Amino acid sequence: MKNLSDKDKSNDGATPLLQRGAGGEVRIGIINVSDRASKGIYEDLPGKAIVSTLNEYIMGDWEQEYAIVPDEQHLIEQMMIEMADIKNCCLIITSGGTGPALRDVTPEATEAVCTKMLPGFGEQMRRESLKYVSTAILSRQTAGIRNETLIVNLPGKPKAIRQCLDAVFPAIPYCIDLLNGPFIECRSEVIQIFRPA
Repeated sequence: MKNLSDKDKSNDGATPLLQRGAGGEVRIGIINVSDRASKGIYEDLPGKAIVSTLNEYIMGDWEQEYAIVPDEQHLIEQMMIEMADIKNCCLIITSGGTGPALRDVTPEATEAVCTKMLPGFGEQMRRESLKYVSTAILSRQTAGIRNETLIVNLPGKPKAIRQCLDAVFPAIPYCIDLLNGPFIECRSEVIQIFRPA
C-alpha cells in the first residue's frame, strides 16, 4: 500500500483549511472500515453504535460526517484527510481494521496521516478490553493528531466500541480544547470528562 510522505501528513496549502471551531460547531467524522459493510453484505452496526454512544455523551447538537470504506489503506487515508482538512472535523472516530489480519490496516492509515501519535489511547482501550476478553492483546487500535483533528481507532464490534469509548472519551474533550477545537459539553450522568481546573 502507498503510504503518505511527511509532506502529505499536513495540509500543504493546496486545500485551504476551514476555520476551526467557528460558531462552536462540533463536527465529528465517523468511518466504519469494513470490506463487507462497504459492499452492503451486512448492516453497518459499528458506525451506528458510535453515533448512538456520542448522542448519549454529548449535550446539544453535533454534526456528523459519515463514511463506510473497505479495508484499503489508501482509501482510509483519503477519507481521514477529507474529514480533517476539508470537512473540518475536530474528531474522527474509526471502527474496524485494528486486528492482526492481513487486511487490517486502519492503524497504519492513521499513522500515515498523523503528525503526532497518542499511544495512551490504545493502551487504555486494551487495558479495558482485557477485562472482558483475553484476545484484546491482539488489538492494535491507536490515536493521533492531524493538524487540529484528533483521530481515534476503535475495534469493530459494537459492544467493544462502547467499552472502549467509555474508557477514553473522558480525555477527548480536553484534547480537542488543546487543538483549538470547539468546546464539547457532555452529560455528567453518562460520562465524566476531565478538564484541569
